[in-house]
Amino acid sequence: MAFGRRRRDDKPAEKPERTADERAEAADAETEAETEAPEKEAVSRSGPWDFQDSYPEMQRLDFGSLLVPVAQGLGFQVNFEATQVDEEGNPIDARPVAVLVQHGESAMQLQAFAAPKRSGIWDDVRRETAKDIQEQANGQVQEGEGPFGPEMVAMVPAALTEEVLAEMPQEVREQIPQEFIDQGWAPQLIRFLGIDGPRWFLQAVVQGAAVQDEEQWQVLEDVLRNVVVIRGEHPMPPRELLELRIPKEFSEADEQQEQEEEKVQTFDPFERGPEITEVR
Repeated sequence: MAFGRRRRDDKPAEKPERTADERAEAADAETEAETEAPEKEAVSRSGPWDFQDSYPEMQRLDFGSLLVPVAQGLGFQVNFEATQVDEEGNPIDARPVAVLVQHGESAMQLQAFAAPKRSGIWDDVRRETAKDIQEQANGQVQEGEGPFGPEMVAMVPAALTEEVLAEMPQEVREQIPQEFIDQGWAPQLIRFLGIDGPRWFLQAVVQGAAVQDEEQWQVLEDVLRNVVVIRGEHPMPPRELLELRIPKEFSEADEQQEQEEEKVQTFDPFERGPEITEVR
């Protein structure tokens, strides 16, 4: 991100000598103006949006710290992280940690984090993510400029074990080249995007066809551009995940499904009971 610089005249006008305190205060004000204002301006012009911005009105799902736009053909899931486990290590309590937006053969994971007031964290996060991919996953990374600024595409080897192949739908299994199956892994492309906002950082991780298919990416890009981030006023350490919650529409859908299942059980007590699938 380029920061504005003051223009210096060849012959500056003479001004009264300032005290040390006045000079320090002026320097702080100048730094804040050069770092904070451009970031807020960049975010507010075209989104993603801060909750205090004047953003376009449209239907959005309320995930707490994230308001995510709804459109035809989109699916939504919530990723959970275990916060409590039993003696055998099975999760008995969890918290939502990410929103997953699905479109066709593509998915985009959204997470928002607290960030410092006067600087963004995307440069550091991108550098650390690249290092982890290269050192821990034996992957490759390539950086470039995208619609939201610097971004990164990673190629990560995805294991193709017998268990993984067995769980795949047959139509997906048939599309995998035999050479990948023989070697036991396939290259998986992942696109990382980050947006530094006022005291928040929004990360989007894209997988599937949208990494290379411009038509599918355009749908997810429109979603990302119209996300609204609610940072809140309470102090938080940088990089702490902003709290997510389940939208009321999810709860209403679950209640309706439970009611329908209860009706079925009432009329046919010998029918197989409902199965619960974990949403991740």
